[in-house]
Amino acid sequence: MSSALEVRGLRAGYGKITVLWDVDLDVAAGEFVTIIGANGAGKTTLMRAVSGLVPVRSGTVRAFGKVSLAGLSPARIVREGIGHVPEGRQLFPLMTVHENLESGAEYLARARPRANRNRAFVYELFPRLAEREHQLAGTLSGGERQMLAIGRALMSDPRLLLVDEPSLGLAPALAKTVFQALRHINQEGVTIVLVEQNVQQSLRIADRAYVLENGEVRKEGTGRELLGDPEVRAAYLSM
Repeated sequence: MSSALEVRGLRAGYGKITVLWDVDLDVAAGEFVTIIGANGAGKTTLMRAVSGLVPVRSGTVRAFGKVSLAGLSPARIVREGIGHVPEGRQLFPLMTVHENLESGAEYLARARPRANRNRAFVYELFPRLAEREHQLAGTLSGGERQMLAIGRALMSDPRLLLVDEPSLGLAPALAKTVFQALRHINQEGVTIVLVEQNVQQSLRIADRAYVLENGEVRKEGTGRELLGDPEVRAAYLSM
């Protein structure tokens, strides 16, 4: 199976602080991989390092078996086929739903010809967005804003989609809708790497998963294996 993402010996951080220590990660094309861990474990930093928002200090980050991402700008990484749905959504609040979606494809030569098709897919995935097409993003509910953030990333026509904490602050029913949508996106052929605090739900839908602790990978396995792992259950699933 071909590789969508290969990370080797990755170190990254902020200023003088190193957050990630020699992280290794493999994601095959078409997989759904979840990264779990406590707050401060380095999950978001890992996503930001892959998408170029945090500089790689050492190690390698390679996409699709050949593209070295270390040192590339975030814009170039998007052009290589990697979408990022950031924590906090980061929409344009004074732009409409339609305008936010269009911003995801507007400056991408590979995505513009497919914009109509991708927009139709987004509206099929999230009918609420179609109903609110001309509504300002800043007036949407939290769940609708998350749908729009995912939709905007899909407009870039990604082969690999990084999704950071999509259920944060959402009611359980809306979170379930978002998880179902991510699974559907994956079934359409988009490789997904998900960072998520809802450990039980994310492991249930993942093909494979990694446990990140203090900036290091501590465990990896199938979603089912980690869901049944006593240490994982004690650390992340005990209530």
